[in-house]
Amino acid sequence: MEQSVVLVKPDGVVRGLIGEIVSRFEKAGLRPMAMKMIWIDESLAFKHYGVDDEWFENIGQKIRQFYEEHGMDPNEEFGKMTNHQMGEMVQKWNVAYLTEGPVLAMIWEGPAGTVEIIRKIVGPTYPISAPPGTIRGDFGLDSPDITNAEKRSIHNLIHASGTVEEAARERQLWFKENEIYSKEFEKK
Repeated sequence: MEQSVVLVKPDGVVRGLIGEIVSRFEKAGLRPMAMKMIWIDESLAFKHYGVDDEWFENIGQKIRQFYEEHGMDPNEEFGKMTNHQMGEMVQKWNVAYLTEGPVLAMIWEGPAGTVEIIRKIVGPTYPISAPPGTIRGDFGLDSPDITNAEKRSIHNLIHASGTVEEAARERQLWFKENEIYSKEFEKK
């Protein structure tokens, strides 16, 4: 079995989308292993976003790629910032976003490939690129043009672990072991 951490971010909570989001994972046959609604502090948010230099570099590369795919020049918006510097900027925006309201943190379990299945249900990072039928495609309202002009993170409703390794790290970050449903519980 494989697990993934999913966060309904503050905009998803405030918009009342928790039930819709949870039902999509249940309808896919996934099993909830843990859920809790919490207000997080900056310390946890910084641990969640930007764990190493590779993360910062990847975020900068994704920004450049998105701009180029949409016929825009990233240098017009970000000047001579390196990928790493753009990643650091986005980290600060993401931390502000994740701490602006309550978050529903969850662990979902399913067969091998669950992390990838959940990512498909969630959709691409940018709602403008997310196809209908995905959570971000159906409910996402934010666009990179607006967020960059306002110097903030894209409000895209939800986070899902990107890899099995990331899911394992996030599981330890967001949950204590006694908060996670286990098979031993079934025997009692």
